[in-house]
Amino acid sequence: MTSSIIVSDPAIMMGKPVVTGTRITVELILDKLAAGETFDQIIEAHPQLTRASIQAALTFAANALRADVVYPIVEATS
Repeated sequence: MTSSIIVSDPAIMMGKPVVTGTRITVELILDKLAAGETFDQIIEAHPQLTRASIQAALTFAANALRADVVYPIVEATS
């Protein structure tokens, strides 16, 4: 269950969602995946993570984006 793996506490990382028992944020995990790192590479760099915790971070992010919020995309100007 994602809710027990991903937590938010104002005293830890300014309340950003983190993997339970760590200071590893969902944001960091997403950044690493977006940069092309594999689950195995992330786990090697952060041995306290598991495949399940990385998957929980992805699930958390997907659920967060389902909220009724519009995220405008601004195209870069050259």
